[in-house]
Amino acid sequence: MSTTTSHTPESEGAQPEGAQAEGGRPEGGLSEGGRVEGGRAEAGPSQPPRPEGAPAPDGGGSRSARIIHNEVTTEIPVHLLFRDDPDPVSVPVAPAVVGRRRGTGEQPRIRRPAPGRAPRPVPEVDPELVEHPARVLPGVAGVLAGACGVAGCVLTSWWAGVLPPPVTEAVGLPWTVGAGLGPAQWATYAGAGALGLFGFGGLTRGRSGRAWVLGLFGRYRGTVRRTGLMWINPLVLRRRVDVRLRHWRSEPMSVVDANGVAVRVVVLVVWRVKDTARATLGVDDHQTYLRECVEAALSRVLSQLPVEVPPAVVKDVTLRNTDAVGEALTRLVAADTAPVGLEVFSAQPTRIEYAPEVAAVMQRRRIAALDAQHRDSVLTSVVDSVEDTVTRLTMRGLVELDDYERKALVKDLTVAFYAGRREGSS
Repeated sequence: MSTTTSHTPESEGAQPEGAQAEGGRPEGGLSEGGRVEGGRAEAGPSQPPRPEGAPAPDGGGSRSARIIHNEVTTEIPVHLLFRDDPDPVSVPVAPAVVGRRRGTGEQPRIRRPAPGRAPRPVPEVDPELVEHPARVLPGVAGVLAGACGVAGCVLTSWWAGVLPPPVTEAVGLPWTVGAGLGPAQWATYAGAGALGLFGFGGLTRGRSGRAWVLGLFGRYRGTVRRTGLMWINPLVLRRRVDVRLRHWRSEPMSVVDANGVAVRVVVLVVWRVKDTARATLGVDDHQTYLRECVEAALSRVLSQLPVEVPPAVVKDVTLRNTDAVGEALTRLVAADTAPVGLEVFSAQPTRIEYAPEVAAVMQRRRIAALDAQHRDSVLTSVVDSVEDTVTRLTMRGLVELDDYERKALVKDLTVAFYAGRREGSS
């Protein structure tokens, strides 16, 4: 690619004679009376040199500028290539969000967050189903009501004259002729009997660690956590719930770790019923629900971690780290069982072992890895011992060895030391 320079006027106008090249493109940038030889511009004798920026001799107001021509760029002012760069000026950075332009209706472009994984839905229970205390009476009230009913039946029998004489004498009632069993006597019998049955039928005993969930005609009426003798309406439906701190040891559950290896895990869960209303009425069987949640959380946690990793791989968390695994498992189980009124304190894996179909293979693999590690350590110690022996013999001048003798000595010492180490370890 040839490059030439010449003097041409910056103002638009007719080009000087001889300035046209092939194709109508200025090739040499010839001025009037000048010529190009071998890619070098020479001024003709008819035009004396003039200083840069002086007016043209034709009287025009344009000044000449040095121009570079090549195949790619037609005209490049030379003075632009060699001018001094100004001092750097700090330019304020525009905000990332483009504001809305007035009168155009253009909305600002806002960077939208990257779409992430939707959170897992949490089970919901009726928000109105919350445990609250039920109304109960002391047991004395039930005993008095039952005693009044029995006394009413006895007096009615004495009034009707059907009370046996021994009973009359034992009670201390006077002997009289009864009026017989009429409508009044039967009505009195019904009222006294109902009072006795209602009083004695509502007596119950509350125990520590037990609670009664009461329901009447399918509606939750409250929870009784009191202890001792008390009276509860005999018409309500009672459900006993154990609110003590309980533990559950699972059977060996089959899961798969992050490497696809089948393992069996035994989990110990410590939990209790916190909200008796939700645990009894919000779910079919809260114990079965707890077991299913433990199994689901176990498969989620263990599928993200390997049972073990090679010694060369640095990894902090494996299934052997029971603290981290138990913490993650407890957090998941507690979140799943909280809506149904259960409180989980801990869910710790007590035993993690390989499944029977892969246990033998993994055992052989582990033994091979230990044997290889032992061989490597023995070989390293043997090499260090041989190097130390040869160095001492040479440094003390006990022997003078050439390369062949040194190699033979190293070989004999290596075989001897390695055989001795193997016999000592076995």
